Amino acid sequence: MTEPFLCVRCGRDDQGRIERLPFPSELGERIVAEICAACWEEWKQRQMLLINHYGLKLHEATAREFLYKNLRIHLFGEEGTAAPIDTGAEGSVDW
Repeated sequence: MTEPFLCVRCGRDDQGRIERLPFPSELGERIVAEICAACWEEWKQRQMLLINHYGLKLHEATAREFLYKNLRIHLFGEEGTAAPIDTGAEGSVDW
């Protein structure tokens, strides 16, 4: 029998857990322990939009940190401002 689980993002207990670590780190373990599968799928869609909108090159440490920061804001409600996705600014984003 599985132990009770309540997602810290949506507050629901009926969405199910994530099956495996999204990445091997303390943050990955926290995601599995606190975030439901539905909220994780929501984040993956947002992540794809951020990668495409900002033209992120994930082999660069700054791009990965940008995503991790936005992940923490989106999933855990940590302090900070989530990066906007403004299609009117297309082609004008500088790093």
